[in-house]
Amino acid sequence: MSTSHVSRQTLLVGLLSAAAIGLLVVIFYTPVWWVSLTAPNYPAEAFPDGVRIHFHFNGVFNGCELQHKAEIHEEEALDCVHEMDTINHYVGMYPIAAGGPIERGFSQFLIAMMVIMLIGWAITKPRARMLLLGVGFTLLSLWMYMAVYSDDGFDMLSEGYVSALVTSLDQEATGESAEPEIVIGGIVGTLKDSLAESGVEVALPSEQAKVQQGTKAGLIRELRLTYERDQEGRPDAEGWNGSAFQVMSWHYKKTLGRYFNNPEEIGPMVKNLELAIHVVFVGLIGAMALLVFGARRNGGLLYWLLVLVPMALPVFFIIDYSAWLWWYGHTLNDMGAFSVKPFMPTVFGDGKVAQFATHSYPYTGFGLMVVLSAVLAVASLLRLKQFKEPG
Repeated sequence: MSTSHVSRQTLLVGLLSAAAIGLLVVIFYTPVWWVSLTAPNYPAEAFPDGVRIHFHFNGVFNGCELQHKAEIHEEEALDCVHEMDTINHYVGMYPIAAGGPIERGFSQFLIAMMVIMLIGWAITKPRARMLLLGVGFTLLSLWMYMAVYSDDGFDMLSEGYVSALVTSLDQEATGESAEPEIVIGGIVGTLKDSLAESGVEVALPSEQAKVQQGTKAGLIRELRLTYERDQEGRPDAEGWNGSAFQVMSWHYKKTLGRYFNNPEEIGPMVKNLELAIHVVFVGLIGAMALLVFGARRNGGLLYWLLVLVPMALPVFFIIDYSAWLWWYGHTLNDMGAFSVKPFMPTVFGDGKVAQFATHSYPYTGFGLMVVLSAVLAVASLLRLKQFKEPG
């Protein structure tokens, strides 16, 4: 096989890998699945899509849109994540934010890991591949450690994830500050007005807080204020250190107890989450070390895992999504208003629970995941053919 032919194949595999990396980035910011509930008490005029939510890699977000109709006056769209939580809690289901806490918290690291894997897979020289994977995974491990365990590491997580945590605690991400607005009058107020007339901009503390609302810094500030209020008067109170581990653990406990105040059941669940965070952290680092070891030669299972794992992303999502739906339907709190037998919510298609019709379907992000799999399948066949050809 000529050198030019090898170069063309390597270039083509590289271009397909680059396209797959671009798709991974877009998928992270795109809704992957949507679910809605429809019922007679949610008329189509006000709820054309029912009570609808969108699943992203880093959180669950509102799927209801602002209605602009003559018979309906809305200043902002209904938060259907809260609406669905309210509906579900009557049968003892935990809030939506209780599902997939590890997956959502580690999602950006998992996407970054797959990006590094694809870059390494596209390289045909083992030494260069090992070097790139070693450096890339080392930087990723440091980033992950600083975010999960270091003070203020929570700042390193994606804004979408932070926003989802804020809104799931019944705080609006773009709402008013938790602190009262400061109004300045008298001599100081007169001075402020005079400065403004002179073209000097003066921002009061309350106005600065409003500017921060909706930004990641403002969202984290909201979480910290809520955390500190929650810790007041507690004998085991811990100060805010801002690590992702602390925030994830506290938020999970807060979410589980939003409707059902039973510490005996919630406490062990929180401990399991904290253990899972440690296990996943160590497991990911172990997996990265194994992949670097496997990169020492072309071919072999560990080499092909570099592309097979991203290729199987739609399958992993369906498995994880189905498992959490099963958990929701089989982990019903006894404090619910109604007692129902454990059930499996609808994974795909339409179903019915009491008077509600349920709808669960893939969205744009899942379609992009299927395209990602197809692109990587083509690249894999080219690479396999390249390895089999002599010369």
